[in-house]
Amino acid sequence: MSARILDGKALATKIKARVAEDVKDYQAKTGGVPGLAVILVGDDPASSVYVASKEKAALAAGIHSLLIRLPADAKREQVLDSVTRLADDDAVHGILVQLPLPGHLDTEEVQLAVPAHKDVDGFHPVSAGKLLLGQEGGFVACTPKGVLALLDEDGIDLKGKEVVIVGRSNIVGKPAALLMLSRHATVTVCHSRTHDLATVCSRADVLIASVGYPGLIRGNFIKPGAVVIDVGINRITDPEQAADLLSGQPKRLARFAKNGKSLVGDVHFGEARERASAITPVPGGVGPLTIAMLLENTLTGARRSAGLGGD
Repeated sequence: MSARILDGKALATKIKARVAEDVKDYQAKTGGVPGLAVILVGDDPASSVYVASKEKAALAAGIHSLLIRLPADAKREQVLDSVTRLADDDAVHGILVQLPLPGHLDTEEVQLAVPAHKDVDGFHPVSAGKLLLGQEGGFVACTPKGVLALLDEDGIDLKGKEVVIVGRSNIVGKPAALLMLSRHATVTVCHSRTHDLATVCSRADVLIASVGYPGLIRGNFIKPGAVVIDVGINRITDPEQAADLLSGQPKRLARFAKNGKSLVGDVHFGEARERASAITPVPGGVGPLTIAMLLENTLTGARRSAGLGGD
């Protein structure tokens, strides 16, 4: 069996185009544009690249993008003041605090300072609580929301299916579990203390991996015919590890030999695609959908603010 590829990049392009059209409708009705503000503390290279991608995508969709850059040694009060000013700005409908924050800052404190109605990341306890209770009016975290959109796009019916999620983070694992439950799946959430992970995973009709461990999920973890969603994004530089995790992908191995680095997921792609019916690649799978869902959430926040609905 050779699994079909679930193309997150193509779906993200489709969603961004739809958001851009809806932004035009919003502008026609309100005379304004949705606004997204990002707070970036420090100069972490990966964060800077990711923020630049968000800015580019927002502008392409007609969303006003505002970047607040603060130095790595920014004081707690300086960061919180920036959040407060954005919270009071009616032209800003979504606020995103780029993670990770420098170690001297309390991430939870900063995130909680973002009001729930502008927390387009979907991390606020109000949004998390509404997701838990199945209520409208909150924001769903962007990455798990993208996972569900990808499953829907491929016509995968979750009703009655067994879904196994490897990873219990507040950002992906927990909200993903609630989304799958909302579609009537039977959900198991695994973590570092799960006994015999391979056996648990091998029961899954849909397997979602999100632990940040390159190649953790091997071929024997996969039930034949399962759908595999790889949320992990890991940078590898070790040649032996690359030879293993990029086996069967000669072009990617050649690029690794040239560049000395590569991005891989939490799933051993070469082994998994021989057992799965469908699988997401890394890169090009779930990643592009995270930004697309951020834009969608920002538009939703703007529509709610203008009394145009959004749920």
